[in-house]
Formats: sequence, structure tokens, C-alpha cells
Amino acid sequence: MGMATESQFHVLAVDDSLVDRKMIERLLQKSSCQVTTVDSGSKALEFLGLRESNESNDPNAPSSSPVTHQEIEINLIITDYCMPGMTGYDLLKRVKESAAFRSIPVVIMSSENVPARISRCLEEGAEEFFLKPVKLADVTKLKPHMMKTKLKKESEKPSKEDNAVLKHEIRKDEEPSVIEILPLHQDVEQEPMLSNNKRKAMEEVISTDRSRPKYNDITTLV
Repeated sequence: MGMATESQFHVLAVDDSLVDRKMIERLLQKSSCQVTTVDSGSKALEFLGLRESNESNDPNAPSSSPVTHQEIEINLIITDYCMPGMTGYDLLKRVKESAAFRSIPVVIMSSENVPARISRCLEEGAEEFFLKPVKLADVTKLKPHMMKTKLKKESEKPSKEDNAVLKHEIRKDEEPSVIEILPLHQDVEQEPMLSNNKRKAMEEVISTDRSRPKYNDITTLV
């Protein structure tokens, strides 16, 4: 299992039938898709890192699923509906309940044309419902779903340059706030000094007036 290049889409195909798995794998590869195949819904969850701990017989056994997800991005999940243990509908619900994976398009396949089943899957969030055998024309319908999701993820992912500019702008906004506080602090300290000087000057004037002699009894004649 290799890494998908930037021009490819990576599809996780789930089917308990070996013949059907090989068929869908071949069709997807003709459409230039990277394909990973598993034979059950539980293995699909394990690959995505969504398998519950109580599903494992050995709770102390290390799981490689998170590493797999970090290294390989899944652009679409296509799964059979009728599978033993976990059905395709159950897998669909688990994926859509996950905050990390709910944006991944899920397509259901089935050899039985049951309208109620089709409606239930579409209402739960499936993008398409294909009747087996799946044809190349069906696979071509998957490209718009994968492209839309991939472009959305790329647009939401901030680049390293954007992060660097944002950090620089934050520093620039923080620096003036320190410089502006200093003059205000100095003014507060200078205010009491100015008040003390003014008070001393007034006291000197009053003291001078008190020490000056009074000549109430002298009249000046002209």
C-alpha cells in the first residue's frame, strides 16, 4: 500500500466479497485512484482509527490505525451494504458521527434494489447508492464528491506563511500598548509633584503678606 500523490484520490473500499472487492478496485484504479481494500466494516473503522477499545481482544495491544490515518488521507469510502457483523449502513453512521471523518463522502453498494434501504442510506448522509455490479460510469460520478471535499480541506488548512504573518501582527499589536502606558504612568507621578510646588508657592505668598507691616493710622495727603 503506497502513498497517494497530490493528483490522485485515495479511496477506502469495503466489501466482504473478494470478487466484488477486486472489481471495484480495478474500476477505481482505471480512474487514477489509490485504493485500499478491507473485507469488513470493523476493519474499515480500525484503519480510520475509529475502532472502539472493547472491540479488541487484547486491550494492551498497540494500534497502528492513528499512524495510518496521519500518513494517508482518505478522500472517499465505498462500502457494500450487506456484510456480516457490521453492515454498510452501520459503517456509514459511525463515519458521519465522527467529527474527524464526517466530511468524507460515503457511497453504498448493494446487489438488492430496495427503495427503503436506499432512502435510509441517503438520509443518513450517503452521497450515492450504486446497484451491483458497479460500472465504470458509476465510478466517474465519484470524482466531483472527492474533489469538493479535498478542496474544502485545503482551503480550511492555514499555511505556514499565514501563521508566521499572524504571529508577527500579534507582536506588533502588543508592543505599542507597553509604550503607551509609560507616559500615562509618568503623568500620574508628576501630578503630585506639581501640586506640591503650587502649594509651596501659595504658602510663600501668604507668609509674605503676614510679615508685611500695616500702617492703618497714617494718611497720605496730596
